[in-house]
Amino acid sequence: MNTVFVHNLINSDKRHIEYLCKNNPNMTKLSVNINKIATIRNARGGNIPDVLKAAVDCERFGADGVTVHPRPDERHIRYQDVRDIRQVINTEFNIEGYPSESFIHLVLEVKPHQVTLVPDPKGVLTSNAGWDTVKNKSFLKEVIGEFTKAGIRTSLFIEADPEMISNAALTGTDRVELYTESYAKNYPTNREEAVRPFIVAAKAAAAAGLGLNAGHDLDMNNLKYFAQNIPGLLEVSIGHALISDALYLGLENTIQLYLRQLKV
Repeated sequence: MNTVFVHNLINSDKRHIEYLCKNNPNMTKLSVNINKIATIRNARGGNIPDVLKAAVDCERFGADGVTVHPRPDERHIRYQDVRDIRQVINTEFNIEGYPSESFIHLVLEVKPHQVTLVPDPKGVLTSNAGWDTVKNKSFLKEVIGEFTKAGIRTSLFIEADPEMISNAALTGTDRVELYTESYAKNYPTNREEAVRPFIVAAKAAAAAGLGLNAGHDLDMNNLKYFAQNIPGLLEVSIGHALISDALYLGLENTIQLYLRQLKV
């Protein structure tokens, strides 16, 4: 891809995108997951790259939100990062994670706009499954109740399974986040079949009165088609692909390119 062409294209379109984001409440929002920036920092120690600056820059460059996923071993985002980021951004702050006791305490202390609960076992490399909302109904209902009392919007990371989605509504969650790995994996060979279960899942979420988010392996190639076909999609959370693209294109240009994919 010609980076000069991309740079000129983005600059010419940037104001239009910002206008759409502010004036079109139906446009899907982009939350940038900055875990990978923390991973690079932690590889050498010190504070390069600066995670707080990255969070501020994501907001400055047009992202609708910033997402972090602190894990117990703090191998990328640290608990203190979460506290510090909350103080420096005004855009939506989303904290993902397994609702362990320490995670719950952190979220209640920081009070982000949204908490996304994921069923990650200890030591998992990346999120690889959605919640079983039947087996975990009582546990999730209790945890979600705590966050709701604190005025924090809740979301459950979930497979594109109508049964799991309808049962998610019984936990009291505000939203579900569709786990999109299977869509991304199957998109190159048959995008119509890849997106089909997610269309069904979106309709199930709407029928259950749940807001709809999505994330995992969404990228510059598959995002636009997904956003065009999923009704009621409120927000996507993207980290690995976006940060990887930013190594070549720059963070500002990359965020603008991803926002353009959401103009449907």
